[in-house]
Amino acid sequence: MTGTTRSAAKAPLLQAMGIAASVVDVFEAEALAQAVAAARPDVIIHQLTDLPSGPGTPGYAAGQVANRRLRIEGTHNLVQAAVIAGVPRVVAQSTAFAYAPGEGVRSEDEPLDVTAEPPRRWTVEGIVALEREVLQAPVITAVVLRYGYFYGPGTWYAAPPKPPSIHVDAAAHAALLAATRGSGIYNIVEDDGAVSGAKAVRELGFDFAFRLPSQLAQKLAPPA
Repeated sequence: MTGTTRSAAKAPLLQAMGIAASVVDVFEAEALAQAVAAARPDVIIHQLTDLPSGPGTPGYAAGQVANRRLRIEGTHNLVQAAVIAGVPRVVAQSTAFAYAPGEGVRSEDEPLDVTAEPPRRWTVEGIVALEREVLQAPVITAVVLRYGYFYGPGTWYAAPPKPPSIHVDAAAHAALLAATRGSGIYNIVEDDGAVSGAKAVRELGFDFAFRLPSQLAQKLAPPA
């Protein structure tokens, strides 16, 4: 298993978990293609984000712009690298809180909020481009996971902040399931009445109550 990081200082964290570290910048297309080819993966799990500042902080708006670029340009480079290397499967992180306003529980076939005002528009534009890039890639089985708002260790929130939410352990487990199951778009959310996760339960075996065993969670927890 290979994990990527753009910071050489973070490579030891991956190695401590038994993961081969590949230091590469997703905006450097040629280097990224070489890294993917060297890893020879059966599946790529695309969890790239660039959000160093939380909601309500001075750097939040700038982070949304940077994250939009990462989702658009970074995803393009990663998918192209996957196609060149002959990777048969890609799992990509999207969001379940970008649906257009409407009544009732939102499902995967509902429209996204493409007419929103910034900074929300930047988020929606980024995920629209990401999903299109992954789902339309030739000769790749694509899975898009639309996560709710993360909470739990290493996130911005200790408890569900608002619907739709998902514990980070359950989100990670959904990505593991999607590495070998399903295709298309899935909402990865708790049963809170805002967004339906029924398709993921039915086709992936997703369980929003999944949690890592306490000892393993402590081992994987990010350093303080």
